[in-house]
Amino acid sequence: MAWLTAVTVLLTVPGTVPAGADGAWRKVGGDARGGVSGVAFEGRSGDGPGAHVLVVHDNKRSGQRRLSRITYGEGVGGISAIAWEGPEPVDLEAIEAVPGTPGEYVALTGRGIVYRLKVTGSTATVVDYSPLPAIGVGDDFESFALVARNGKLAALWADRGAGADRPATLYAASLSFAAWGQPQFGAVTRRAYRAAYPGGDGTRHISDISVTGSGRIIVSSAADAGDDGPFDSAVSDAGRVAVSAAGGVRVTLAASPVLLGTFPQYKIEGVECLPGSADAFLGTDDENLGGYVRTMPFCGA
Repeated sequence: MAWLTAVTVLLTVPGTVPAGADGAWRKVGGDARGGVSGVAFEGRSGDGPGAHVLVVHDNKRSGQRRLSRITYGEGVGGISAIAWEGPEPVDLEAIEAVPGTPGEYVALTGRGIVYRLKVTGSTATVVDYSPLPAIGVGDDFESFALVARNGKLAALWADRGAGADRPATLYAASLSFAAWGQPQFGAVTRRAYRAAYPGGDGTRHISDISVTGSGRIIVSSAADAGDDGPFDSAVSDAGRVAVSAAGGVRVTLAASPVLLGTFPQYKIEGVECLPGSADAFLGTDDENLGGYVRTMPFCGA
């Protein structure tokens, strides 16, 4: 897999988009080790609307890549390795920038371990880590988002759910950090969420979460029939979140989620609203088929 051994490769690879798929998707990984499991905005690149984003990979073996940087611009970009210093996570599924703290991030594993990271250049250093609060029986996490309002910080995360019999559980709590960097959560609230699309036994009702500047909760949902697909996914407007001056977190889910877009053949596991833009950056983890990225205008007011 060339991009795992080269520092930087082109994102636009002729002939790599699956037949019948939208050519706006750009391939960034060639097999199960190169999928995108979560996305965080890092900063703007030098070509106007371009952006640098960090993406996590759900690799599980020691020494495999956990984190990469993607430069996404008009037609051409690159992907480069980020070295991981500190205890290695197993199955990273989400990452989010800490508002107001440049270079600092929170990453989450599928089993609910939260890592606080400091990213400097091409190195990510683990500052501290701890489990999520209130983990439920059978919870499997793929999403994490942070919201800053009124000088307070709140976190949203979700058990992904599984088919018709298990909706996603969306959790919310206030968040602060101890002086040594450990994440500390306040009282936790829970809401059940069912995706409008896709359906079927393989549905993951929430595969990632992002929050717009006005407080809209944007979620991706996905269906996975196995390591070779077929895959299916969608992005929806799920509701709103508000954080009070006292730090209280209030989540209001829509009675009927608004479907913003559907993406047959792809398994979206990363969605990130890009600041100062209506664009959502989307990333897929298509298992043996690799990973793809693109943007869509889903994050407007």
